[in-house]
Amino acid sequence: MSGEILFSSDGAIATLTLSNADKLNAIDSAMWVALREAFDGIAATPELRCVVLRGAGDKAFAAGGDIEEFLTVRATVDDALHYHDTLVAAALDAIRTCPIPTVAAIQGACIGGGLEIAGCCDLRIAGESARFGAPINRLGFSMYPGEMAGLLELVGPAVLLEILLEGRILGAREALQKGLLTRVTDDEQVLDEAQSSAARIAAGAPLVSRWHKQWVHRLTQDRPLSLDEKRAAFAFLDTDDYREGMDAFFAKRAPRFSGR
Repeated sequence: MSGEILFSSDGAIATLTLSNADKLNAIDSAMWVALREAFDGIAATPELRCVVLRGAGDKAFAAGGDIEEFLTVRATVDDALHYHDTLVAAALDAIRTCPIPTVAAIQGACIGGGLEIAGCCDLRIAGESARFGAPINRLGFSMYPGEMAGLLELVGPAVLLEILLEGRILGAREALQKGLLTRVTDDEQVLDEAQSSAARIAAGAPLVSRWHKQWVHRLTQDRPLSLDEKRAAFAFLDTDDYREGMDAFFAKRAPRFSGR
């Protein structure tokens, strides 16, 4: 039986749940497709202002890809390319490029494909007992280059090579120290803290959140900003949200952003 990607929303905040109960939320082929489709839909829903991504239950965020299906989905090079590029990397790219901010709420195991998913989120909040790694060197296969982009951008080559070459499982505090996490909290507080983070994000101007994501990713590219890009950085001047934010500041009241 395939796992599921469950969707729910509460006002401006959506929650996506990785659910594969019998396999510690391991991600199978159908789930990779559903994950990409879910993020494509979220990106096209302007009323949403933040996405919380979590695993079902409290034992695992996701314990990697579903290894049991690898013998069939990667039987040939063409099969492997389809699986890792068309399914997995496409889903990860949909998370990374989603214009809406994303928060990963991590409980338990966050391994392999689960680590790749978390690494593509904007913020990662984990419990004290969460654990992280990609011990695929023990399985005799390498991480597909198209799946490394989020982790490489997040922690850089030195930490990524340490994770891949040693295959060691990291505790939450070490993962935080190495830059894999935004913050660590008590296990029982992970979901509440992720929701609080999402609420803070949702309370801000949604266009500004999108621009901040866009510019942070753009500035990781090794080329200077063009004049047109510099001018585009001031697009906020023509928005209702900018006028609302300034009016609210001077009136000493909470702003009410419309996303326009």
